[in-house]
Amino acid sequence: MAHLRRRTVVALTALLTVAAGLPGTPAQAAPPPTAPARAAAPGSERWSVDLAVAGGDDVNVAWRSGRLRLADPRPTARTRPAAVAGPVAEGILLSAPRALDRPATRVRAQLAARTGDGGTAMAQVRGWRARGWTEWRDATEAVFDQPVSRVQARVVLTTSDSASEATVTGLTLAADSVATTAVQPAAALKYRVYATRIGLVGGITANGHTVRTRDHFAALPTRRGLSPRGTGDYTVKVCTTSGSRCEYAPVWDVGPWNTRDDWWNPASVRENWKDLPRGKPEAQAAYQDNYNGGRDQFGRTVRNPAGLDLADGTFWDGLRLTDNAWVDVTLLWTGGGARAVVGSGPLNLRAGASTSYASRGLAATYAHVPVQCYVTGQKIAGTYRTTTRWYRLVGGNYVSHAYLSSIYGGTVPRC
Repeated sequence: MAHLRRRTVVALTALLTVAAGLPGTPAQAAPPPTAPARAAAPGSERWSVDLAVAGGDDVNVAWRSGRLRLADPRPTARTRPAAVAGPVAEGILLSAPRALDRPATRVRAQLAARTGDGGTAMAQVRGWRARGWTEWRDATEAVFDQPVSRVQARVVLTTSDSASEATVTGLTLAADSVATTAVQPAAALKYRVYATRIGLVGGITANGHTVRTRDHFAALPTRRGLSPRGTGDYTVKVCTTSGSRCEYAPVWDVGPWNTRDDWWNPASVRENWKDLPRGKPEAQAAYQDNYNGGRDQFGRTVRNPAGLDLADGTFWDGLRLTDNAWVDVTLLWTGGGARAVVGSGPLNLRAGASTSYASRGLAATYAHVPVQCYVTGQKIAGTYRTTTRWYRLVGGNYVSHAYLSSIYGGTVPRC
């Protein structure tokens, strides 16, 4: 006898903190949202998010019959984040960033969705400040410490089986400003966590990337730091505990174990497991302390304490690991300062401004690396230019300007 699934219409309204991003390619316009619009606050800017699926950054979603839904709702290796291997199918629609008419410090979102047992639909928003993107946030009230000039939204759908329902008919955003207290960015957060090797060549990451042999990227057990495909908006610096080898890698997947565990955030911000110490992944607590009965969010027995997954190239070539290990990871988007974008990698991290110096690790393509100052060194003919300029990174390693596509977040002085 077929199970009768309860269907509910969800209209989620919340204040979201946002910031701007780099403009994307506009998609084909979708019909207006079906949910009744809530009146915008005086002085606010309001718009409907385009839900048409144009490919590119969109993952496993389709726009059909006036609804955004999963293209394939069956949980398989091709429809769930590779690193987490959870029992759910997932899809993400990434909207084009919107330039605001005036800077804003908050955004109010209204999501019109229909879900059934085993299905979820959520809207998330991020924004751009001079020092880079904010983390993605669910539709909850949030206020940023500084105004933002651009806003980007994404819709995340999940189902536990092909009979589950998760569809969206509209998403409306309204941005305005409230008084805030600016906070100067501190040094990027750094923690020691257990890292495992992703493997899974041929699998699909949460941002739609197909895992390649000796690939270079990382996975964290939350979507809050998930970079869109082909970007390093959220980059981690991962080093061996001795500090002898490091790699800068973009975060392109969600996992291991969990999907809502931003373990580096304080309890006031952390999605789940708010009673855990800051910097301690839920999987580590489950494995070491029998937290949550020794299980992850899906009820699976946790068999290692991993809070980070590394693609094979990062694991073997960047860090030269031979087995899963404790590593030191720096979440670079949590700090400030100038950043250089690696346009052609993996790029060697040199001990000095010449290829004659030893390699101390790698910087993956699309990684955003923190730049301290520049020096004159060996002349290099690279992908973007021929130059004698080398940049010293925070931490002391050097990379040639010849392979960097852009620099943002501040001026770079001579060393």
